[in-house]
Amino acid sequence: MELTVGDILYMKKAHPCGTHEWELLRVGQDLKMKCCGCGHLVMAPRRQIEKNIKRISKETEK
Repeated sequence: MELTVGDILYMKKAHPCGTHEWELLRVGQDLKMKCCGCGHLVMAPRRQIEKNIKRISKETEK
């Protein structure tokens, strides 16, 4: 899966704050994301996050 820093990821399940949108801050074996609703930072394994992505909005589409 092609992911780049700055992409907005729309996840299958909502964060407790209510939003499904996450901004990608770091790419590698682990991914670091920031919740677009409350600003919570999460770092998790790439495989786990890729499994839960519904769609990706590339930074050039903003």
